[in-house]
Amino acid sequence: MERLARGFYQKMEIALVTGSSGLIGSEAARYFAKQGLAIVGIDNDMRQYFFGSQASTVKNKKLLQKDIKNYTHRDMDIRDFKGLERIFKEYTTDIQLIIHSAAQPSHDWAAREPLTDFTVNANGTLNLLELTRAHCPQAVFIFTSTNKVYGDLPNQLPLVERETRWELPQGHPFYAGIDETMSIDRSTHSLFGASKIAADILVQEYGRYFAMKTASFRCGCLTGPGHCGAQLHGFLAYLMQCAVIGDSYTILGYKGKQVRDNMHSFDLVAAFDHFYKKPRSGEVYNIGGGRENSCSVLEAINLCAQIAGKKMPHVYSAQNRIGDHIWYISSLKKFQSHYPAWRQTYTLEKTLKEIYDERRTSRQLLKL
Repeated sequence: MERLARGFYQKMEIALVTGSSGLIGSEAARYFAKQGLAIVGIDNDMRQYFFGSQASTVKNKKLLQKDIKNYTHRDMDIRDFKGLERIFKEYTTDIQLIIHSAAQPSHDWAAREPLTDFTVNANGTLNLLELTRAHCPQAVFIFTSTNKVYGDLPNQLPLVERETRWELPQGHPFYAGIDETMSIDRSTHSLFGASKIAADILVQEYGRYFAMKTASFRCGCLTGPGHCGAQLHGFLAYLMQCAVIGDSYTILGYKGKQVRDNMHSFDLVAAFDHFYKKPRSGEVYNIGGGRENSCSVLEAINLCAQIAGKKMPHVYSAQNRIGDHIWYISSLKKFQSHYPAWRQTYTLEKTLKEIYDERRTSRQLLKL
């Protein structure tokens, strides 16, 4: 039964969340439900198709249906314009917020099926933007973009090799993080990066051309206990999963010293909330854990081993992923200048400890 079917509720504010069973979508559904919004979730568990049964998001969907009173789930592919149109026609201007987090998220996987990758990431985003413009043009539209829009251009920075990580000199303008002035041209993006650029630019253009309240959040590594990590996507969640069950982790290139900033899904969604309450048109923000929550793969392995209380088995492959970043830390300066009240609440260690506790509990339940 659809809890929000017409005739069964009074007019209310609705948040439409795509990829609602995934890491960011499920976090957003819970967060905005607590803010008093009714949630319409769109998710067809394509993550299982991308990465196998271990990455299925069905568990998250069932938890959302169980835990959130005003939650309605639609098993819908965002490439299905007519299907999406029925949803938008049903709720029209009751939709106050669209959080678009559905995606094909892996640059490795994109090379296997470029058409699938592009139609999900680019065409799916265009479908949602056009339907928003037609049926609820005053709604706030938030897109979960990626730092991969910059391609491998960050690899041209003057990086210095340290004992456990690659690093920028302290005096470099990007030492505190890469900001939105970095070019998206003249680099290798991977096909995933290219499809996300298309979507990113569309989101900006609908904001600028049609004066819609849109924003692209160019995210670093996102994680949290709700992340269904897999080898090709979900770095920290997959790494901790390996630590819990004792599987070996494969480091891909750059001596394991490649650096990422890591952000808890709750802190990202809290940033979404700040934008929702005071929206702008056609904005773009680099967002992530920042320098304080950055680590190399080697450093992450050591942290996971410390938290798990046992050695972390791993092997090394000298072949890096095409278009992969050697060093990427997000500058939060622009977003914080627009929304100075926003603060991160999770440290890297706190985030990893939370993931570990969830993975260990889930594994114990499987044994019962």
